[in-house]
Amino acid sequence: MSKGCVDLPEDSPADYPSGLAKIIGLFEMLPESERRENLIAYSEQSKKHEPLDGEAFDLEDTRKDEECTDTVGVFLRIGPEGDAHFRIRLGPQVQTLTRAMSSILCRGLDGCTPAEILEVPADFVPKIVGATLVRVRSQTVYYVLTRMKGICRVWINRQREAAT
Repeated sequence: MSKGCVDLPEDSPADYPSGLAKIIGLFEMLPESERRENLIAYSEQSKKHEPLDGEAFDLEDTRKDEECTDTVGVFLRIGPEGDAHFRIRLGPQVQTLTRAMSSILCRGLDGCTPAEILEVPADFVPKIVGATLVRVRSQTVYYVLTRMKGICRVWINRQREAAT
């Protein structure tokens, strides 16, 4: 993986980007009550990951899906070295857990290439939110990751088409 998306040591349980691995490690050592407090703290940071006025993006995808309570906009900017940077705009009805996952993924995947993001396994989600919340909110917790992977897939396909 690239510099922003560094592999973990070989004895790691899965291959996660370094930023995401740090967040996973933090949540794994927390008891359930502190895990929920930290999810709330991450949800409160979601506004920091919204697009800035005048900011340009390579791809934008804003829509309302069945899996989510409100509109979600995913904005992708590719840096000069092929590294991905995301911004997320969440409608006012978006739930706390989706807001938290948005912040976690914007931070944890920053600097990875789109291809690396497609390879990130979704098995980290229960390590962050806990098994109980995954059961209760199964679609919600995976929604943002699915959207981010989707926009990366579109970008990769467009790059392939442009190269031919």
